Amino acid sequence: MPVEQTNTPACAYDPKGDSVASMRILVIEDDLEAAAYLTKAFREAGIACEHAGDGESGLFMASEYEYDVLVVDRMLPRRDGISVISALRARGVHTPVLILSALGQVDDRVAGLRAGGDDYLPKPYAFSELLARVEVLGRRKGTPDQDMVYRVGDLELDRLSHEVRRAGREITLQPREYRLLEYLMKNAGQVVTRTMLLENVWDYHFDPQTNVIDVHVSRLRSKIEKDFDKPLLKTIRGSGYMIKDDG
Repeated sequence: MPVEQTNTPACAYDPKGDSVASMRILVIEDDLEAAAYLTKAFREAGIACEHAGDGESGLFMASEYEYDVLVVDRMLPRRDGISVISALRARGVHTPVLILSALGQVDDRVAGLRAGGDDYLPKPYAFSELLARVEVLGRRKGTPDQDMVYRVGDLELDRLSHEVRRAGREITLQPREYRLLEYLMKNAGQVVTRTMLLENVWDYHFDPQTNVIDVHVSRLRSKIEKDFDKPLLKTIRGSGYMIKDDG
């Protein structure tokens, strides 16, 4: 077990005060025994906790669903923890991340923080300390450091609710279409290349000439521009795409 057992109660916070009861976290940990212990301990502390057993599953869940904090083991199968964090940050997911690792040297901690981690806790650790650190990061989630709503003309994308509206009309998008639009709107007014989209929306590293981009852009354009007067999503011949309100 990577956790030091202590006599500290699982939750040392007043449930009538500023508690962690409303928090929702994701633990990305391949050690099933450690994951089961952490999941049980967090739930006993009043925190809703979900588990992913490898890096790819963790990346998917953290990209698709809202969490207050991610607890990420550094050494994971299929995709290591540092790679998971870097991919999330590239996709515009800024959920606070606490890294757990048996690698506790200064260089290891620096690498984790530079990849986008918010805190780093070497193994073994006491659960009481982990819980306190998670609570601190959860409070940080409540004060986002960037816009939660992207706007281009009369098109709006709410990053909290994942709702997309144009001229007040709700537009239903598939998860990949949503991430594509989110990345385009995050970079509104700038040319976004196919390679940028593959690496940040699909997280693929292959021939940028593949038509997967064109197919999804075409579907997205149809949904956000059909029955509306003004086009917003432009193809920049030989370069990529740009979303912009010419008005």
